[in-house]
Amino acid sequence: MNKVYPDAASALAGIVKDGQLLAVGGFGLCGIPEALIDALQASGVKDLTVISNNAGVDGFGLGKLLNTRQIKKMISSYVGENKEFERQYLAGELELEFTPQGTLAEKLRAGGAGIPAFFTKTGVGTLVAEGKETREFDGELYVMERALVPEVALVKAWKADKSGNLIFRRTARNFNPAAAMAGKVTIVEVEEIVETGSIDPDAVHLPGIYVHRIVLNASPEKRIEKRTLRETAGA
Repeated sequence: MNKVYPDAASALAGIVKDGQLLAVGGFGLCGIPEALIDALQASGVKDLTVISNNAGVDGFGLGKLLNTRQIKKMISSYVGENKEFERQYLAGELELEFTPQGTLAEKLRAGGAGIPAFFTKTGVGTLVAEGKETREFDGELYVMERALVPEVALVKAWKADKSGNLIFRRTARNFNPAAAMAGKVTIVEVEEIVETGSIDPDAVHLPGIYVHRIVLNASPEKRIEKRTLRETAGA
C-alpha cells in the first residue's frame, strides 16, 4: 500500500468533506501541519468542526481557515492569540466548546484507544461540567467526558518511513500523536521520508498502523508565535 502522496492537495483529495469533524495537531504554532492546512483552505470545504488545542494566530495556521469562514465550531483549550477568533465568537458567528487542556488530550487519547468515555475531576462545579453526567467515586465527584473520534486527523511529524512509522521532534510531539491515533483517517505532513526499515524500531514514536497518507513538506515556515529577546549583558 502506497501511503506517500506527491503533495498536500492530493493527500486530502477524496477524504475531506463539508461538515466533517477534524483534529489538527500542534501547540500554538509549534508542530502544526502547515501545508495540509493550506491545502484544506484551498479545497474550499466548509462547516468544519475542528479539534485543536488552539486556533492558530491571525492569518497563520488555523487562523487562515477562520478568515475564510470554513470553520463553524472549535473544540479547543486556548484561543487567546487570535483576534478574528475572538470577533467571530463574540458576534455569534463561531461555536466554541471550551475544553481543559489535559481533558482535551485525554479525549483524543481515549478515542484512539477505543475508550468511549472517562471520568475526571477537572471542571467539576464549573461551566465545563454543565449538562454532563457526574458520578461519585471514593467520596469525590467526577464529570464524565466523551472521547473524540475525528473523521480526519491532520498531523505534523518530523520523519516518517514509507510505511508511516513516525518520529516527532521535541515540542512538536504535543497533541500530534494523540490526534493521529484518534483519527479514522490520518494524514501526516513530514519533513523527511525514508525507506521502510531504516528507522530503529525503538525510535518510533507512533507506529504506521495509525497513518493512512503521508506528504512531504521539507521546508515549513515554522513561524514563531511570540518572539522574546533578552538584552545583551552590558549593552
